[in-house]
Amino acid sequence: MLLIAVRALILYAVLVVVMRLMGKRQIGQLQPFELVITIVIAELAVIPMSNTGIPLTNGIIGILVLLAAEIFLSLLVLHSERARKIICGTPTILISNGKLMTGNMRRLRVNLNDLLEQLRSKEYPNVSDIAYAVLENNGTLSVIPRASVKPPTAKDLGTAVTEPRFPITLILDGHVNLPNLQLAGITVDTLMQQAKARGIDDLRDVFFAQLTTDGTIDFHLKGEGDDV
Repeated sequence: MLLIAVRALILYAVLVVVMRLMGKRQIGQLQPFELVITIVIAELAVIPMSNTGIPLTNGIIGILVLLAAEIFLSLLVLHSERARKIICGTPTILISNGKLMTGNMRRLRVNLNDLLEQLRSKEYPNVSDIAYAVLENNGTLSVIPRASVKPPTAKDLGTAVTEPRFPITLILDGHVNLPNLQLAGITVDTLMQQAKARGIDDLRDVFFAQLTTDGTIDFHLKGEGDDV
């Protein structure tokens, strides 16, 4: 049992490193070749993990080979348009100017009910309100609504707005993040003054503080939501 536990921990560490090297995309965002490699890597890890008769190196070597294949294919897809079309495919239009592209739907075996369900989930219940609906290579549906049903933006309304700043965490669980504070251009004294203005005397009582997108500092005290 101890041997299996040790092998499991080793393979787990290898898989974590491999997944980090493969990138940050979630399962629903993977291209087909990336999804296949991910599934096969998981299978390669399970076999030596449960069967102590198989050398651990067999599984690790297989995993590393697939990692190399994934990196190679990713670079090939990145630099070659032709390879990208062959390996990943191309996006397909399912709705054009409010009309269903039934030929494309049949070719891709897209069910009408599933398409309508995805449109409703994006708050577009009417097909006629859609300018374009595109089935992306990773299986997600991108929707471009008609101009007449698209919510107006500040630009459309002619309203002057301030561009948002990048939100920065300043305090986490009572600890001031000095590098982030410097990045935000805020001193500890300024942070303390802002806290006292909100009735906070000790920064250690702050569970979370953030420089928001509008340039203000938002404070959340420890335990303030425990009674909710």
